[in-house]
Amino acid sequence: LRPPTVIGQFHTLFFGSVRTFFLGVLGFAAYGNEALHFSCDPDKREVNLFCYNQFRPITPQVFWVLELVIVLVPSTSRSIKQEDIFQKSFYTVFCIFSFLRIILEAVAFWLQIQLFGFKVNALYKCDVRAPEEKFNITRCMVPEHFEKTIFHIAMYTFTVITVVLCVAEIVEISRRRLGFLKTQ
Repeated sequence: LRPPTVIGQFHTLFFGSVRTFFLGVLGFAAYGNEALHFSCDPDKREVNLFCYNQFRPITPQVFWVLELVIVLVPSTSRSIKQEDIFQKSFYTVFCIFSFLRIILEAVAFWLQIQLFGFKVNALYKCDVRAPEEKFNITRCMVPEHFEKTIFHIAMYTFTVITVVLCVAEIVEISRRRLGFLKTQ
């Protein structure tokens, strides 16, 4: 499947290859066994698991893989010839799919911020109180917090680049279409 524009081809290469490689290889290095290295005081397995589930309701790798799959769905209809760009029906469908991808990326970006924030702190304060207790906060150590912060920023950057490429592709196709209509 080859997109009809240079921007679309770069977007496919960037999105499909670089982002997937980054997530697969470097994501595993940063997050691989995070749950095993997440430790709380007191160091009890039950407390560690309870607090880790509070800290990470969904792991970043799972979230970003879901994002990749969801955002790639609108691009599956991209086997397009150059001359098809100028047909009104194609142009309408193309714009709908492109705007859908932009909306999905924006929602994913917002969810990333809500779930993970921009910075991973070295300490996480976990509430492990039983219903009858009033206050019991346990401190937990987050492994490789600085690496994870850098990884989060990189994934946010990829999301922004993807949105910019989608907008640029819409602009390129629109300009071609308007130029084509003016010459007829």
